[in-house]
Amino acid sequence: MPNVKIFVDQNLYPAVSAPLATALGPIRDMLCHELAVDVPACQFAVMAVGGMADLPLVNVELAIMPRPERTRERLLAVCTNLRSMVGHATGTHVAVRMTALDPETYIALK
Repeated sequence: MPNVKIFVDQNLYPAVSAPLATALGPIRDMLCHELAVDVPACQFAVMAVGGMADLPLVNVELAIMPRPERTRERLLAVCTNLRSMVGHATGTHVAVRMTALDPETYIALK
């Protein structure tokens, strides 16, 4: 389950919302392939936000369930690819943060 939140500075959002929307399918495909998950496990949100001028205009937060095969190196490669894909769609530097959820306490109702 990748839970993906993409935060775009509200001043940049109007210019990048269409290309970012187009990129979501390929981004989901990459995450499903690299993390070995099915499409229904994915959740995406793209939000225009107010931010500070000296911080990245686009931030991505990715939450996943841990698995033995999801090594630090593999997850770093996923984050690098994700940053590249979102950066290509938005034309700006992208910050990416990934966290692993606690499977004992995580609850999802779909």
